[in-house]
Amino acid sequence: MKFTVNTDGGSRGNPGPAAIGVVLKDQNQNITELSKFLGNTTNNVAEYTAVLHALEYLQNLEKNGTCETEVAFILDSELVVKQLTGLYKIKEPSLLIIANQIKKTSLNFKLVSYQHVKREFNKHADKLVNRELDQNV
Repeated sequence: MKFTVNTDGGSRGNPGPAAIGVVLKDQNQNITELSKFLGNTTNNVAEYTAVLHALEYLQNLEKNGTCETEVAFILDSELVVKQLTGLYKIKEPSLLIIANQIKKTSLNFKLVSYQHVKREFNKHADKLVNRELDQNV
């Protein structure tokens, strides 16, 4: 099974009220939307949390098949992509904790990749973030 996953995280203020948005597409183009209000945190924590939330969701969804599952993440956060792919070092302790959880969870999948896109190509996930923030702030 292959999934394409658009994720976004955002906060109003930094730190401030934060939320995540996740759009999952399977190889049959079925779409699942996930969003969650996080409370008060930073934008970067929200971005990382969105990736972790998506991986955990897929792990629960694909309990028997995660070893054969490929996940391609699409994010508009260049920093997160470069940190998760090892091009940049993660210095912030709170991000390092989440990144380690992401790496550990990623081991349950055949392949996990990360791609950076411009914000206009990640509008659906961004819309989910803003909907959560509008409903909770």
